[in-house]
Amino acid sequence: MDSRPDAGAPAPSDFGAFPLPVVGADLSVPLVTGEQVGYVNLDYAASAPCLRSVLDAVAALLPWYSSVHRGAGFASTVTTELYAAARQEVGAFVGARAEDTVVFTRNTTDALNLLAAALPEDTTVVTFASEHHANQLPWRRGRCVVLPVPVSAEEAVMRAEDALRDVTSRHRLLAVTGASNVTGELWPVPELAAVAHRHRARLAVDAAQLAPHCAIDIAGIGADYVALSGHKLYAPFGGGVLVGRGDWLDAARPYLAGGGAVRRVTRNDVEWASGPHRHEAGTPNVVGAVSLAAACRALSAVGMSAVAAHEASLLDRLTRGLHALPAVKRLAMWGPASPRIGVVTFNVRGFHPGAVAAVLSAEHGIGVRDGSFCAHPLMMALARNRAPEASDDAAVPLAVRVSFGVGTSAADVDRFLLALADLVAQGPRWRYRLDAGRYVPDPDPRPRPALAGLLAGGAAGAADGPLASQLAPCQAPL
Repeated sequence: MDSRPDAGAPAPSDFGAFPLPVVGADLSVPLVTGEQVGYVNLDYAASAPCLRSVLDAVAALLPWYSSVHRGAGFASTVTTELYAAARQEVGAFVGARAEDTVVFTRNTTDALNLLAAALPEDTTVVTFASEHHANQLPWRRGRCVVLPVPVSAEEAVMRAEDALRDVTSRHRLLAVTGASNVTGELWPVPELAAVAHRHRARLAVDAAQLAPHCAIDIAGIGADYVALSGHKLYAPFGGGVLVGRGDWLDAARPYLAGGGAVRRVTRNDVEWASGPHRHEAGTPNVVGAVSLAAACRALSAVGMSAVAAHEASLLDRLTRGLHALPAVKRLAMWGPASPRIGVVTFNVRGFHPGAVAAVLSAEHGIGVRDGSFCAHPLMMALARNRAPEASDDAAVPLAVRVSFGVGTSAADVDRFLLALADLVAQGPRWRYRLDAGRYVPDPDPRPRPALAGLLAGGAAGAADGPLASQLAPCQAPL
């Protein structure tokens, strides 16, 4: 089974439920000009908004919230049962096998660090330089082979095959992403799984970006482990999960030492628990687990094929709009035709990426991401594709990223395209300055919300007004 969006997914007219209700859909934000506009969130790949149904599930849980596993009170019994049910729901969402272990973590990074800590001693990990740092750095503590960024999906499979063929250690792990957080391109996970198993290796999939956009079936794609984050799956309550084969996890030292991970403790010895509890010491994040399960249930109800079709329609609308702007240059590993999720990264000729993001926010009320996206080796490889003379000693390249999901509408995409076209044609209408490496309006008159007293709620600075004499082009153009 392929992890890519279902080719038989319904046409856009078949999924009238979209966009799904998300918290913040009616948010109004101030502009530097003094206007208030509806906020357009196009930064889903960093942290997706909370589904309204997930918030409702959390609100229903909180009156019953209590200790888990050992509490005698009825609320504790209910909370314990909810936690167990959440484990089953999340496992079902990713197609966990009966023998798989579902361990709740903080996020994908935490899950992959847990797996790295559980690797048998004689293990070699093979991964790619194109991975998010979360799927690179944990493996570097042991024996790790980092392959170059492949120029095609076919080369990725070939390089993995060659590398695993040369590995001589007893245990082997191939660690890859399901979808790039930089370019959105989908990786050939089933083919990589076949290669891994042919060479007696296991496959770990960083599904942080894949899970919100495509159906996942661990057995179908041949993965041995899958890691994902709640905050990218419309459940931003601090939960994540590692799902996969339990033998390595049961043989490893507990990820954390403490209560809940043990069967029996004496003055001189510890009998550790097996299964997921072995790596969930301390009071677990019940709210995070239940909210993640609620998101899985909501997405399953609407159908991941419908989700993929909705986003494919938006992606087509976005890419056609960007193509009409000659100053915009998209980033891709394998070319514009490669299958991808709703993530598009680009640069605008003559403008620093940070300045583009600042203008979109301050003058148009649109949130995007700029930077290197915790994928420095990939960004440097993409830069070398444009400038082969670039070296690893050069500064890490930057770009602008637009990403969307189930709460995004066609109107959101259109508003972004109009704002970007205005910037390209007219330049910024306000002055900006660098502050600790970030472009910020100068001055920034937008009032902050009080938010339970945590923010002052006053303006960040008094505006003199966007006079023509104040306009300055964004510096450091690419």
